[in-house]
Amino acid sequence: MGLNRPITVGRIDYANVWPIFHYAEQQLPQERFHIEKRVPAALNKALRQGEIDITSMSSYAYAENASEYLLLPDLSVSARGRVNSILLFLKKPLDEVLRGRIAMTATSATSVNLLKILMKLYYKAEPSYITMEPNLDTMLEEADAALLIGDTAIHASWANKERGMAVIDLGELWRDWTGYGMTFALVAVRKEIAAADPEAVSAVLHALTASKERSLSDLQPLIDKACTLLGGEEAYWKRYFKELHYNFGTDEQAGLSLYFDYAHQLGLLSHEVQMQFFLDQSALKVNK
Repeated sequence: MGLNRPITVGRIDYANVWPIFHYAEQQLPQERFHIEKRVPAALNKALRQGEIDITSMSSYAYAENASEYLLLPDLSVSARGRVNSILLFLKKPLDEVLRGRIAMTATSATSVNLLKILMKLYYKAEPSYITMEPNLDTMLEEADAALLIGDTAIHASWANKERGMAVIDLGELWRDWTGYGMTFALVAVRKEIAAADPEAVSAVLHALTASKERSLSDLQPLIDKACTLLGGEEAYWKRYFKELHYNFGTDEQAGLSLYFDYAHQLGLLSHEVQMQFFLDQSALKVNK
């Protein structure tokens, strides 16, 4: 049993997801699997509309339609403290920002809603928000602070060494406040795809898991790739990849559940979220 077409797999086009995907394409034959690279918001929409079958996606977008998806187990992009690429740049002092306007990236929902949770529940503040394309200078022309994510945030943080603006790392702030790490992205499959072609989903799960394990056992290829494609120092990228975490165990699940609860409490999510996982039948057969 299976689908009579290739399985389409979405890949977030940011460095923070590289370990999960770097070696995976080698294990997924092109005639059977098609890889789509897009920013998180585009992948979230494509999965929701059925244009993509399996994808790395923002945690918030997963939660919005969790009843339609299954999570591929033990895969995530998480941080136990600072994440280094989810950054709020402050043009004005924090107390003015809390009463002012914040420009937010249009590329991901998880970080935007994490910011709203932190502003409302941690800072007890209600700034106004404007959504813009991710360009720091343009955003700061319109607002008192700007939220950037991914590679754009990294480049802005390097440029900021000369400008000297205050920068808040949302992963670090979340950890300081809650004691939990934060999970920014997950890997999900549409339920009907998991039912129609579980062997293909298992193949993707195995490829991504193997890529994660191989990447983390030797970060140098990813560090070299980052220096070549994105610039920066080798020491920066070594720290960057080491401070991210790619499993999705009980600690990561607890932190993300708290995020979902807060989002629901504030009306950012219309419903409570029960995470459901894809059951890898091939693993069950091996373990029998």
